Amino acid sequence: MVVEKVGSNSMANISGLRGPLWWMQWAKRGWAIAAVGFAVFVFALSVASYYRSSEPESNTANAFHHITTSDLIDLTLLHSAKDRGALCLDGSLPGYHFQKGFGSGAKNWLLFIEGGGWCNTIESCILRKHMHLGSSKHMGRRVHFTGILSPYPDHNPGFFNWNRVRIQYCDGAFIAGHPDNELKNGTELFFRGRLIWEAIMDELLSFGLSKAEQALLSGCSSGGLAALIHCDEFRHLLPKDGLAKSLNKDCVARMEPDRCIFPEEIVKNIKTPVFLVQSAYDFWQIQNTLIPKASDPHSYWQNCRLNIYNCNSTQVEILLGFRGSLLKALNDFEKNKEGGMFISSCFIHCQTLMTEIWNSPKSLRINNKTIAESVGDWYFNRSAAKLIDCPFPCNPTCYNVNFTRG
Repeated sequence: MVVEKVGSNSMANISGLRGPLWWMQWAKRGWAIAAVGFAVFVFALSVASYYRSSEPESNTANAFHHITTSDLIDLTLLHSAKDRGALCLDGSLPGYHFQKGFGSGAKNWLLFIEGGGWCNTIESCILRKHMHLGSSKHMGRRVHFTGILSPYPDHNPGFFNWNRVRIQYCDGAFIAGHPDNELKNGTELFFRGRLIWEAIMDELLSFGLSKAEQALLSGCSSGGLAALIHCDEFRHLLPKDGLAKSLNKDCVARMEPDRCIFPEEIVKNIKTPVFLVQSAYDFWQIQNTLIPKASDPHSYWQNCRLNIYNCNSTQVEILLGFRGSLLKALNDFEKNKEGGMFISSCFIHCQTLMTEIWNSPKSLRINNKTIAESVGDWYFNRSAAKLIDCPFPCNPTCYNVNFTRG
């Protein structure tokens, strides 16, 4: 599993936010869930072993490919979902994009869950009904597969010929909500993520996932949290149950359930091998959890929030502490022999779906390794893959987002 993860101290800086409506009803406290700031890959075999084959042969050329209409993957609406009540926020059918594997990857599967935050009020959930994050009526009918989903061996050497699935996110609650938690006040909001997950899994199982030799569950941002939530279940294809029952029982017995959905708690209890991908200077986390606009009324952080090179020395020191909280949270995980990590120091969010960052001549590198190479080293058991970048601004290969540009 590959996770872009925030540290516990970073999470403690979250203020003024609330979880999804279903979460507010279920939990005693409406803690904001900072896992929206990370991307996750969850490795899980659909057979009862940790068997990892050698990496498939691939073309190691580094040329970029001109994307044509043949690269566009159609949206598949899940028609079987209607009878199961597995609906998007607005009641429309959920969907996914699927590209069939071939050659040595014909029996291997890679699933990617899209991100998009969450809705935390009735108004924000209603708003999502009118966009792709809450309705298949507004989803892109055809999408390009890039980064970890790319069909080109030079862009995606480990997984280019696998069966690849891009799962659209339309329930506003990490594909984990349940109809039992819906409001009964005429708002007509459907929190059916749990049912969507089950329906998609059943359909993919019928397409060949049930016979997969290898499988990787991945996601970006809130899709990363969804991948964490469903990680062990994906591996074992456990019986159907609700989100609360999906949380680790020891954790729930030890602390309030809402705390058990924080990534550092989830990772402690996941049995599936995990690989974490995260920037220690994730711009989404900095802009929305560390220094949200509401906490900066005099716009002291405005320039820094838009371009990390505009941060003054005091702000850089605070960001360094933010990085330190992440590394502290990873102390125990770093000792996990089956785990891997790629912790960069770039001002970026979601690194695995961007081909230029995932694997290209200009890719981000730590110890001369791209993210794709590091994940491949871990997944195919070639070598240890626990890479932690030096603090900003030490890495010249970083791609740092600049929001001051038009």
